[in-house]
Amino acid sequence: MRTALVIGTGLIGTSAALALAQRGVVVHLADHDPEQARTAAALGAGTDQAPDGPVDLAIVAAPPAHVAAVLADAMTRGLARGYADVASVKGGPRRELEAKGLDLASYIGTHPMSGREKSGPLAATADLFEGRPWVLTPTRDTDTEVLNLALELVSLCRALPVVMDADAHDRAVALVSHMPHLVSSMVAARLEHADESAVRLCGQGIRDVTRIAASDPGMWIDILSANPGPVADLLADVSADLDETVGALRALQSSDAEKRRAGGAGIEDVLRRGNAGQVRVPGKHGSAPRAYEVVAVFIDDQPGQLARIFADAGAAGVNIEDVRIEHATGQQAGLVQLWVEPKAVPVLTSALRDRGWALRQ
Repeated sequence: MRTALVIGTGLIGTSAALALAQRGVVVHLADHDPEQARTAAALGAGTDQAPDGPVDLAIVAAPPAHVAAVLADAMTRGLARGYADVASVKGGPRRELEAKGLDLASYIGTHPMSGREKSGPLAATADLFEGRPWVLTPTRDTDTEVLNLALELVSLCRALPVVMDADAHDRAVALVSHMPHLVSSMVAARLEHADESAVRLCGQGIRDVTRIAASDPGMWIDILSANPGPVADLLADVSADLDETVGALRALQSSDAEKRRAGGAGIEDVLRRGNAGQVRVPGKHGSAPRAYEVVAVFIDDQPGQLARIFADAGAAGVNIEDVRIEHATGQQAGLVQLWVEPKAVPVLTSALRDRGWALRQ
């Protein structure tokens, strides 16, 4: 791929453009808001000047509701040899293109499974897709050259290609992305009018559950409007679980011992099913989950503290598999949780203590 046209210079489009431009592809940028395209160009994502002729690949990074229309316009104008979109829903845009009577040999649907809570070109980074799955949904009509261009796009963005049927993709993202986002938002909504004394007790658990609720509502309305059926089906299942859980909790309030026993069994069932589902979430680098142990270190909120911990762990020959930070309420301090292999715990614990770090027992 020598040339590309990115139509839509938000987070995903600009991030893809940055990755391609850094690897020698001549990238042209277009957006319904010319100022946004100029911003992306100023960041080094390419040029906002129109190409002189057809580019190798046009990448449409418009909201799902507008993808088909933007693709149809680009294909009718012959802007590229191949066309791809990066929308989070795949079945709907393809069917809209078919309904318009377009030849889909030059088109392939794609979806990079990566993003951030922030939107717009200023949130974009060239490494946004590195190591992340990037779904491709070719059909029998997709030309081999177009599939190869899409695979090259994924490779240049350092992502991992995953080939799926479009409708299977939509059901999958409803399960692992769209439905969880709504659940996160519903949990976060309970905090809106909560007493300040309660909110001040927020810890890492509530932060983890509500993190994605900070995303742009307008963007999510577009996404959910394009995939409402599968998301509604999953939420109906969640609703049934909630009804059963509420009933079990009410039973735990009963003076009847048998009802309390049944209530406890109901709560245990949902917790155990949660355990069983959670262990299926892929671990590091997409591999099977592994059991790690935590070494917790107290730190002051000062520059260089994390760098020192990582350096001390490295000097001890310990690889940190994951890290989480809990900030102390009302204090300039926190607790850093270092996730390491079980056999590395005594080595790391001894090394950090020797270097003066305070560890939680």
